[in-house]
Amino acid sequence: MIPGPGTARRSLWRDRTFSTYWLAQSLSAAGDAFAYLAVPLLILHATGSVAQMGLLTAVAGAASVGAGVFGGVLVDRYDRRTLMIAADVTRLVLYSLIPLAWLAGPQVWLLFVVLPICEAAGMIFQIAAVAAVRNLVDRDRITEANGRLQATYAATAVVGPLLAGVVSARFGPSAAVAVNAASFAVSAVGLGLIRFRSRVEGADAARREGPVAEFLAGARFLWREPVLRALTVLLSVFIFLTYGFTDVLVYHVKHGLGGSDGTVGTVLGLAALGTVAGALLVAPLRRRRGFGVAWIGALLVSGLAIVGVGLAGTVPVVTALTAVYLCGVSVGGISSMSLRQEITPDHLLGRVTSAFWSTHYSLGPAGAALLTWAAGHFGVLAVTLVTGTGCVLIAVAGLFTPIRRAGAPQAVAHAEPAAVAT
Repeated sequence: MIPGPGTARRSLWRDRTFSTYWLAQSLSAAGDAFAYLAVPLLILHATGSVAQMGLLTAVAGAASVGAGVFGGVLVDRYDRRTLMIAADVTRLVLYSLIPLAWLAGPQVWLLFVVLPICEAAGMIFQIAAVAAVRNLVDRDRITEANGRLQATYAATAVVGPLLAGVVSARFGPSAAVAVNAASFAVSAVGLGLIRFRSRVEGADAARREGPVAEFLAGARFLWREPVLRALTVLLSVFIFLTYGFTDVLVYHVKHGLGGSDGTVGTVLGLAALGTVAGALLVAPLRRRRGFGVAWIGALLVSGLAIVGVGLAGTVPVVTALTAVYLCGVSVGGISSMSLRQEITPDHLLGRVTSAFWSTHYSLGPAGAALLTWAAGHFGVLAVTLVTGTGCVLIAVAGLFTPIRRAGAPQAVAHAEPAAVAT
């Protein structure tokens, strides 16, 4: 419900349910930041190959895309909170196996077993988490809630890699993975302490269809909405170009600039300040400039920053440019996520999110494998020039789509008839 005239808007921080959810997920995000650094380092220490890093990213990404195909059906059919807790417990158990196995020495094969399953569980969790925002706050607070959640996640990502670098240097990357495993226990407990709002908007609709029909219902809604259709196509190309960028960045800092594990952690941690900045800027930027300007501008800035990373020859400059890149990714990602949440009926939200992610992430694994292979054969500079230029061209292409004229109020008004028709 939107507050009427004279009605005070209660701060989200005074909302006990939202605050509990925020705290649990923030602590879990801090653990994720450890794995964000530790898993590439495990591969790099054991094999010394950036191509192996890319292959693992590709295999895990393929599992995530596969889970995304049916994840939306699960999220719309079953209790979202229960699914999120189950995904947390699954990742807690599987990630715990890695540090235990590493006690006997590097077990690279185990990463290729554990990580894809964990990424599949993570995809289901993420779809449920996106849909859950609609069950936690009013519609007019969605962008604000997303911005605060993402800003806090990013803030933990500043500290996480810094600490992960220290832990990895002192005790090995497997110890950092153990911290990530423990974080899923915290998330599961936090989710167990709250209740989501009732889903009254066609909540049982998904139960009347088969799994394929359910998934296609989300895809049809996604394709009928012009802005969402254009976003899906352009983001598919963007993900293909950038999915393996973190692996390339780690390789560049370690081998190109001669950095240590601690240096890599410092770069990723400080660069995450860009994500914090983007999350804090997105709500006012979107209110003042509209969705189209915010999204297109974000991709343009990200592309230019990637080019700069390849041209930069020092760690501080690479760190600053990576922060700019992550700021752009944050603004663009939160904007598109909020738009989907605002214009999609609740009973379709899981499936629309699933169709959106599984479509534009489908090219990511192949892109990661190609990007890291190219970095090993042609160098980081060539890869970043091609990748960054491609991102700039995507932003330019957005000017010739409905995205350019899209603003939050207009987009919502435009999409309401489609929602009713569904």
